[in-house]
Amino acid sequence: MFLAMDKVTVVIPAFNEENTIKMVVKETEPFCDEVLVILAKKSSDRTKAILEENKIKYIIDHGKGHGEAKKCAINYLQDGIIVFMDADGSHDSKDIQRMIKPLQEDKADMVIGSRMLGGSDELHGTFSNFIRNIGSNLIQLIINYRFNVRLSDCENGFRALKVSIAKDLKLNADDFDIEQEMILKALKKKNRIKEIPAHEYERKHGKSNINLWKIGWKFVWRLFKDIW
Repeated sequence: MFLAMDKVTVVIPAFNEENTIKMVVKETEPFCDEVLVILAKKSSDRTKAILEENKIKYIIDHGKGHGEAKKCAINYLQDGIIVFMDADGSHDSKDIQRMIKPLQEDKADMVIGSRMLGGSDELHGTFSNFIRNIGSNLIQLIINYRFNVRLSDCENGFRALKVSIAKDLKLNADDFDIEQEMILKALKKKNRIKEIPAHEYERKHGKSNINLWKIGWKFVWRLFKDIW
């Protein structure tokens, strides 16, 4: 499918996603060489059993959070391209091909699926989402002016990058602020970042694990920690 040097691994962090994990993996498999699920140590439903029943490759994180799960994947993989996507069915696996193409053609080091360009069914409808949108846009504005770029969605976890680039970033975040840290450190290293339109659908089951009122401060702290 792809050249060996361009092996594509889709990484899916999963925390209590028994209702969607099989579907997401099966829909993703045609668009990559390998799917790797990072199972949250704190998962308490049947996600692990479903992975084993369907012979889906997985490793277990150390129970520290979403960001730590992604770092586990980066440490585990040796080379090629890594695509991060959610386990809740909100991302369209067909976007993977458009996302990895600039990397395979050496026209980018990281590609982000932008909800601002492709639309989102998740970022609207509640006061919490309204505040989340404002906060994300302000953070993005500061980043754009700081690095003279015109990015639109630094917080979206649906993204692809070269494994070598990911390792070189030496990421520290254990929570959802890892996406922001990834962008800030990549820009400081003058990595080439490209965005493609990617629509975000409503998650198929359950509720988001992001509690803005508990972790919102982490995004502000991460901005001021890593922007200079």
